[in-house]
Amino acid sequence: MDNMWGLWSSAMRAGDTPKALTRGTLNRVARFARPHWRRLLAFLVLTVVSAVLAVSTPVLAGKVVDAIVGGHDVTAVVWLAVVIAALAVADAGFGLIERWQSARIGEGIIYDLRRAVFEHVQRMPIAFFTRTRTGALVSRLNNDVIGAQRTFTATLSGLVTNVIQLALSLAVMLTLSWQVTLLALVLLPIFVVPARRLGRRMAGLQREAANLNAGMTTQMTERFSAPGATLVKLFGRPVQEADDFGVRAGRVRDIGVRTAMLTRWFMTSLTLVSALAQALVYGLGGYLALTGKLAPGTVVALALLLTRLYAPLTALANVRVDVMTALVSFERVFEVLDLEPMIQEKPDARTLSSPGGVSVEFSDVRFGYPAADKYSLASLEDVATLDHRGGEEVLHGISFRAEPGQMVALVGSSGAGKSTIASLLPRLYDVDSGAVRLSDVDVRDLTFASLRETVGVVTQDGHLFHDTIRANLAYARPGVTDDEIWAALDRARLGDLVRSLPDGLDTTVGERGYRLSGGERQRLTIARLLLAQPKVVILDEATAHLDSESEAAVGEALTHALAGRTALVIAHRLSTVRAADQILVLEHGEIVERGTHDELLARNGRYATLHATQFADQEPAVA
Repeated sequence: MDNMWGLWSSAMRAGDTPKALTRGTLNRVARFARPHWRRLLAFLVLTVVSAVLAVSTPVLAGKVVDAIVGGHDVTAVVWLAVVIAALAVADAGFGLIERWQSARIGEGIIYDLRRAVFEHVQRMPIAFFTRTRTGALVSRLNNDVIGAQRTFTATLSGLVTNVIQLALSLAVMLTLSWQVTLLALVLLPIFVVPARRLGRRMAGLQREAANLNAGMTTQMTERFSAPGATLVKLFGRPVQEADDFGVRAGRVRDIGVRTAMLTRWFMTSLTLVSALAQALVYGLGGYLALTGKLAPGTVVALALLLTRLYAPLTALANVRVDVMTALVSFERVFEVLDLEPMIQEKPDARTLSSPGGVSVEFSDVRFGYPAADKYSLASLEDVATLDHRGGEEVLHGISFRAEPGQMVALVGSSGAGKSTIASLLPRLYDVDSGAVRLSDVDVRDLTFASLRETVGVVTQDGHLFHDTIRANLAYARPGVTDDEIWAALDRARLGDLVRSLPDGLDTTVGERGYRLSGGERQRLTIARLLLAQPKVVILDEATAHLDSESEAAVGEALTHALAGRTALVIAHRLSTVRAADQILVLEHGEIVERGTHDELLARNGRYATLHATQFADQEPAVA
């Protein structure tokens, strides 16, 4: 008993009161519910009917008692009993229909919320994903959306039903005996004060539990992936990982105990108060019945109606807790929806019309990575405040042009700005000043669809989804035929390997393609690029981490991928550099040299130094 009292006291003293829920949150919830207004209207009508039926039964029960005490004939009593039974059946039927309506509303809301969040997150810049915990995002789409849905599936139903039933019960009781009713309401303030305080505490606990669950989801998402599990095993940290997970899980457990005890103590107290009020009704009502001021049936009706009065009060007190916790979930969902994407499509964006090849031009481009507060959320990064640093220029006046079908290679030391330049062309970021153009059209003036159709990228990690080879390739061009897939695989020098697999195109590649070797994974991404048929190709060190045999196979595949296309290549291998129409040497975000391979070697400058230290001992992978 002392332990339970300690849990109750500590919970009520806890300083985790949530921030005030704004009227704006409620208005936004209403906007999400508006498309379902017909179902909501039908649901409200059903709840009114159910409440009327629930209040009618005690009144009829009182009449049965009066008929028995008054010596009425059996027929009257039987007919009253039949009516009570019919009302019970009708109440059960309406209750089922009402629950069906509330479930349809709730599931409709959860669909709308999930789709809205998923679509919004897809529009976020790549910088958002480099800082955000994946598990935290998954938690918003799962735990928080489901928490918000409870408002409509259970809470709304109980709220409307109980309010109507409470009002009707009170009105009928006042009509039967205002003295007994007022006495029964003496204990009402005991309901109100704890309910308000408990609601705030429960919302605070709900928010803390949501953050902890997001942290656990993040840890599981990262550690259960193939590279994460490998890292844990290689460094021998599974015990510490389990301990870290246990700390979060233990806190969630403690919050669950506190929440359960808070709710149980509160509900027990309310039940006790209701029982005391009923004793008062029987006492005063019985006295008035014995003195002839009330009919016996009226006393029975008042006692039964009292349960219809205090039961809704008990439920409504709990509804406040449910509403507060559900609104916390809505707030966490809206927090993601309120984060504006940095990269947006213009309302009048155009498609790129270029029947032939496409030129690429960078004109006096300057760029600095934005601060985290421009595109991220502290709660998704699991930090107290976002990093406000940013905006420091990393590209300084980059200018060059690649004509249709030409290849431009970017070389330089790590951190020189090569990948940053490559990321500006497909609008993973936008320039701060200057312009990036495709066939003399600023990429910011193009539709996203047109940009994706024009520019294709092969990165060094060759990311694949946990799906079949067919699905991964068809991702580039939905509706592609098997013949086209096989042709792309053959051109990527991977056709024979896939044909040798037991399941062929239906072979599952595993998460991130880890069931394939590095070279096979790269050739599969090149086959995907070939299916997309872009006119501009970006190769971001596509052969950087491959052995010589894999490099040779990938090099052959790249020869097909680059044929007739404008290419921007972050160079790592000698063969790629030698084949370039123009080589740009970057240092500290500036182009310090430019020219062909032979021209730059003849100058004996920075490129010649790089060639001597990095490329001199390497032989071309492709003749």
